[in-house]
Amino acid sequence: MANPNLMNQKQIIDVVKFRWLWLAISAVLLIPCVAAIIYLMATQANHAPVKLGIDFTGGTILQYAVKGDVTVNDIGKIREEMVKEGFMTPVVQNINNDNAGQVSEDGIKNIISVKTGFIDDKTGETTNKISDIVSGTVDSAELVQTTSVGPSLGSELLKNSVVALLLAFLGIVVYISFRFKTDYAVITLLSLVHDALFVIGVFAIMSIFSNVYVDALFITAVLTVVGFSVHDTIVVFDRVRENNRFLAKKYTFNEIVNAYVNQTLARSLNTSVTTLLTLGALYFFGGSTTKEFIFAMILGIAVGTYSSIFFASVLLAWDKEIRDKKALKKAAA
Repeated sequence: MANPNLMNQKQIIDVVKFRWLWLAISAVLLIPCVAAIIYLMATQANHAPVKLGIDFTGGTILQYAVKGDVTVNDIGKIREEMVKEGFMTPVVQNINNDNAGQVSEDGIKNIISVKTGFIDDKTGETTNKISDIVSGTVDSAELVQTTSVGPSLGSELLKNSVVALLLAFLGIVVYISFRFKTDYAVITLLSLVHDALFVIGVFAIMSIFSNVYVDALFITAVLTVVGFSVHDTIVVFDRVRENNRFLAKKYTFNEIVNAYVNQTLARSLNTSVTTLLTLGALYFFGGSTTKEFIFAMILGIAVGTYSSIFFASVLLAWDKEIRDKKALKKAAA
């Protein structure tokens, strides 16, 4: 039921009035992201918007247990030596196992993870060459695990991931069209594209400047972000639609949007902040292998909260304003 008294309450922020500011902020966020995506799609052989890890391209991961210390220089030296030996774009990481001074029972303090192209190594020559490089740089490094993903399996996983993303977007559009109206669905889709572009774009920038590769967990993060974002947007849209039925004769659509966005503002921020606090704890105190997944989630939830309040609602009010003007012109003619 509509609450007319809410329209007379002081608003925290005038969302509709400053719409050009919110759209400008979105442009500032997205332009570098889109530029990075276009650059990678134009320069990479597979035309992907980010650098794809071995989950998608196929490759081999070798993990070496180290009981001693591993420095940043050691990791850099291993990478340089592998490049000299002809290994293309190797990814070398140190997974620290010495959390808060608690060394594991077997005395392993660090694990060096080496990701490279697919190794079809029946003789063991290639694996031995990598092991020699690692052990020659870090004392007591011992190969403990080798994992390979074939190129055909990686390609199939990439195709399935893209299909999953497209189906998620299509399902959301169909649901919003049925639950609300087509224009609501279009604005929701634009909001989801806004969020997905930002997350993918940030990782594209990281791919260019920090040589970051994405794996299957990244797709999981994007799908989760899409679900979170559409949920927040639906809450705002539902409040506006329901209350517009009762208040449209007395107040403008812009006033109704502004009032009920402010009403849901505290709820949206509280939900997002508590989620971000949890993700922040996982990012700083969780395992190194999930850091990029958690970081993608943090980016997506932050931008999803912003877009549902300051992007989707602004577009909804703007769309209504444009359609009303066209209706007046048509009536006058």
